[in-house]
This record gives sequence, C-alpha cells and structure tokens, in this order.
Amino acid sequence: MAVQTVASTTDPTVDLGPAAALSCRECGHRVPLGPVFACEECFGPLEIAYDFSAYDTEELRKRIEAGPANIWRYAPLLPVPSDVADKPNLNPGWTALVKADNLARELGVTGGLYVKDDSGNPTHSFKDRVVAQALEAARAFGFTTLSCSSTGNLAGAVGAAAARAGFRSCVFIPHDLEQGKVVMAAVYGGELVGIEGNYDDVNRFCSELIGDPAGEGWGFVNVNLRPYYAEGSKTLAYEICEQLGWRLPDQIVVPIASGSQLTKIDKGLQELIKLGLVEDKPYKIFGAQAEGCSPVSVAYKEGHDVVRPQKPNTIAKSLAIGNPADGPYVLDIARRTGGAVEDVTDEQVVDAIKLLARTEGIFAETAGGVTVGVTRKLIENGVLDPSLTTVVLNTGDGLKTLDAVAGTGLTATIRPNLESFREAGLV
Repeated sequence: MAVQTVASTTDPTVDLGPAAALSCRECGHRVPLGPVFACEECFGPLEIAYDFSAYDTEELRKRIEAGPANIWRYAPLLPVPSDVADKPNLNPGWTALVKADNLARELGVTGGLYVKDDSGNPTHSFKDRVVAQALEAARAFGFTTLSCSSTGNLAGAVGAAAARAGFRSCVFIPHDLEQGKVVMAAVYGGELVGIEGNYDDVNRFCSELIGDPAGEGWGFVNVNLRPYYAEGSKTLAYEICEQLGWRLPDQIVVPIASGSQLTKIDKGLQELIKLGLVEDKPYKIFGAQAEGCSPVSVAYKEGHDVVRPQKPNTIAKSLAIGNPADGPYVLDIARRTGGAVEDVTDEQVVDAIKLLARTEGIFAETAGGVTVGVTRKLIENGVLDPSLTTVVLNTGDGLKTLDAVAGTGLTATIRPNLESFREAGLV
C-alpha cells in the first residue's frame, strides 16, 4: 500500500528522513523544515508532514519488527535520519504493555485492560521519547545548547539526553517543583534555573529568550523544536498497536498537560491505519486531568471549543499547565472519536496511585494516578465501556512524586520475637 506523496519544500542538506515539510494545522500552509513552530500566515501551530509514498505495507512491517527494541524501530515513520540508531542517544521506548488483570477485576473491566508503563524509560518518564526526537532536530539545525521549559520530567530528560550527546543544557522550571524532580534534573550537570511562578510563566520566559541574542544557538525542545519534539509521542501509539499484535485498542486513556501527547497518539493511530499496518476500526480516546488544573475537562463538559486558562493548584504537577497549547485539538479528538475528557480530585489521584501499586505492582507518579483515577470514574459513570479493550497510560515513575503518598509507611513496629509479631495481629 502507498500513501499519498507530500511534496517536499525542504533544504536537501537537512536529513530528517521521511519528514518533507512543516504544515500548519489550521490553514495547511507549508514551509521548509526548520526551527520554527508557528505559521507565518495565520500563527497556527506547525507539525511535520511526511512522504510515505514509497512504503509497501508488508515490507515496512518486517522492517519495523526487525528493528531495535526502542523508538528507532519506527525510524521510517519519524523525522530522523536513517542512521539515527548509530548516534549517541538515550534510545528510549519499547516499554512494557502490562496486561492488568488484577486492576481489571477491581474496576470491573472484562474486555481486557492494559497499562502502558512508560516509567521504564531512561529517566523514568515518557519525556525521553519526545526529547530524543528534538535532539535529532537540534543536530540537523546546528544547535549547541538544548533547553526547555518544564514541569519536571522534561527537565531531567533534556539534561540526560544532552549529557549523552555532548550538548550543553540549560533548562527552566517553576521554583517549587517536587524535590525528587529537581535533583533528577540537576544531577546530569547542566544548568537548572528556577523561575518564580508557574509553568505558564516559565514558558513565556523561554519564548522571550528565543527572540533575544542570548538565546542564539539554543534549541528549545518544546518551543522552536516543538514540531519535531511532539512526534515522539506517536511512538506510544505505534508500540501499543504492535504489542497488541498490530491491533488498535478500542479505548485509550491519556493524561493531559499541554495536550500534545494525546493529539500525537491520535496522529500515530491514523498513520498506522493509512499505511495498512492495522485494520481500520473505531477507537475512542479519553483525556484525563486533575481537578486542580482541568481547563480542557471544563471546556469539554461545558460544550465549549475554546479552553479557558486556569491557575494550577494540584499535586499532579507534571500536568499543571493552565493554558494547554493543544487543548482545542484535544476537544476535537475526544468528540470525533466518541471519547471524553474527565478530571479527578487530588484525593482520588492518591487513591488511584495506591490502587495501581496494590493490584499490579506499578508505582505511578501523580500523572499515572490521574489516568487510573479518571478510568475508574469513567467506568462508574457509564462513559467508558468495560467490555472493550482499554489501554491506560502511566507516563512516569512514582519515585519522582513521593510526597503524594508520604503518609504511606510501616504496617507495624515490633520487637524481634514471635510474641511481638503475634501481638501485632499479623498472623
């Protein structure tokens, strides 16, 4: 099977594989591949357009299956050079898709429940996927410093990837992040700068720095390299379908921060359908937010197309983006696929973290608690069908957000003898 050709408008010296151009998601205007993220015609967001026209479905499937056990098995579908696997990189991806039968019984799911556990990446979050993509773009465009605005996980992923690749790194975070994430971002030796304010304040500062001479030579993975960075989230969709035996899941629950992960998972599923790698069938995508930062959920429930910004106030700091750039696109996808966007309280987040740990041995960070908590709520409200195959995303390791479950501890303290053991009621 062949996919329609996308005419390239790109400098031929820039090797980013099948990536052909940047295309505006609003007006369709195309520009050459480069470190830009907004359309010059309408200021809409730019994303990668590809030329997949030469691919035969079965040959492509065999090539993928013979590839390395990381995201570079999908190099033919990503904006990276063909020799990407030979370059110094963290090589994230191919994380476990856990069949969560114990959790399914707790939630009443009969159609098959899976947890895509991305805590197994090199810096223990899905952010390694998107940074790996941005790093290749930074190489292609000659940047020497890797940077980002971050709620925590991205800062660590950028620091680690830069260290491996020999780049300088300087990343910016809200000053009040969880200490575990601060340490994990600082340990890689790059500059780590705290900004007084929330993530949206940090992001605004980074946008100013890009336009200043002080930012010359800097690749901001989630700003001027955002079109390339965002493509890393597609690999979650690719892996889920391949790990299901080249099948689409019926339902998938995705956490929402900027919303980019959800929109790119949908893009990845659509590409697999168009390439003939999976059978085309309906699927539903559900978005998950914490109540203390739920602008997309509020817009969905109120039937709005515009997402009104909020000031974040939640323990789920990795999702605490009050003005999510992809919020309107998340609404479109949830409605188009028959999904929904829901939110849960911080208390429900903590309960869900403990539930997943108790049933499946997976210790999720707060974002994973959000997706599991929302999944439970959607089932209880009759929105998510428990008879269908469902995939829930855990995007990070619980060791990063220990404060959320700080009250969890010893069952008992006993003297070192059997009498004390029996007195504690443990037999």
